[in-house]
Amino acid sequence: MNLFAVNNFGDTRSGGLAGPMGLFVIVLLVIATVLLIRNMNKRLRRLPDSFSDVEQTQREAEIARLNADLEQSGPASAEQNVDQDRSQATAAPAEVEVKGITTDSEAPRAEGDQGRV
Repeated sequence: MNLFAVNNFGDTRSGGLAGPMGLFVIVLLVIATVLLIRNMNKRLRRLPDSFSDVEQTQREAEIARLNADLEQSGPASAEQNVDQDRSQATAAPAEVEVKGITTDSEAPRAEGDQGRV
């Protein structure tokens, strides 16, 4: 019975390095976290209060480009292009009548189906 009561886990008191190493690792992690927070705060202060809308900037650039094109071509040529576009006749496609034809006219109707197409 004495065999079960023997401590076979080794000497737990010699060395004693786990406690101080754990404290050292925790202190390093705290210092790294503080430095990271300070760095991020500096970067956030450098950012502008708001960013411009990308779509609005693209629209303004497109309007400026179109205005520059109009100024280069002159007002007479712009009117001439408009008149040429109006004079061209475009053939409208003939409208096709859509009919509501069902293929299963003799099939049993579902409950609530009123047979409308």
